Amino acid sequence: MKEFIKNILWATDFSAEGQEALAYAETFARAFGAGITALHVTPDLSLALYNEYPALIQELILRTEKIKQDAQAKLEDAGKKKGVSFQKTVVAQGAPAKKILETAEAEKADLIVMGKTGESQLGNPLVGSVANHVLRHSHVPVLVTKKGKPKPEIKKILVPTDFAKKEDVEREYAWKVAKGLSASLTFLYVLELHGHEFRMVDDLFKSVLAKFKRKATLEGKDITVEQDVIRAVTAVHGIVEYSAEKRCDLIVMETCIGALGRLLLGSTTEKVISYSDLPVFAIPPKLCA
Repeated sequence: MKEFIKNILWATDFSAEGQEALAYAETFARAFGAGITALHVTPDLSLALYNEYPALIQELILRTEKIKQDAQAKLEDAGKKKGVSFQKTVVAQGAPAKKILETAEAEKADLIVMGKTGESQLGNPLVGSVANHVLRHSHVPVLVTKKGKPKPEIKKILVPTDFAKKEDVEREYAWKVAKGLSASLTFLYVLELHGHEFRMVDDLFKSVLAKFKRKATLEGKDITVEQDVIRAVTAVHGIVEYSAEKRCDLIVMETCIGALGRLLLGSTTEKVISYSDLPVFAIPPKLCA
């Protein structure tokens, strides 16, 4: 992670949610000195229609080209409206999730920024199928944003934890995000009803906090690092309620299975994204291996 975030891929379907994701992409780009590549994926209906209507092939080609040109113009217009200068705009055809992942790899993106659902999924509380697929198969972190915060200000970051060794990756990402955004870090452990004793958790927290306080001193960063332990019926409920009550601005969590086998399951991360009103910086399984 010598060069943390240099290239950001903003994927949009031109819905209000997708447009507001651009504000987060711009916030991260400004904080880390990164460039932004804008991506829109159009459906590729031509292959399916060629066999049914061979006489219309030329017309289909022309219409497809027109759709791509319109999408290109919309991407450029979106940047102008937000005052964002894209390093590149890409219009791809095909399955959205697949094309997002392919473009992220081709453009060497360090972060994918996208809305939770998109226009077609409005009203559905669960994370959209496109975002879900990207989360599970991405090789880089995915920032899944929400509607309602067109001018994001990230000053307080929540990091759910269960003290698995693999969480060193998560904590390192959380530290770098906090450092770049000059935000505070709060590590949260959720004791489910069948959870462990507070005393054991306190001992684990001490070593984590000591490490990050040393980092802050060595790197000359005035970053506040805190801890908290709560009880909740489920980890998801605890994370969502706590983040709202404490007015956090961002949740950083991995999608790997933790050592205790209960908290940071992929499904838990997806549920937090679905039910929380906060953006989630999700670290995919491929980075935790």
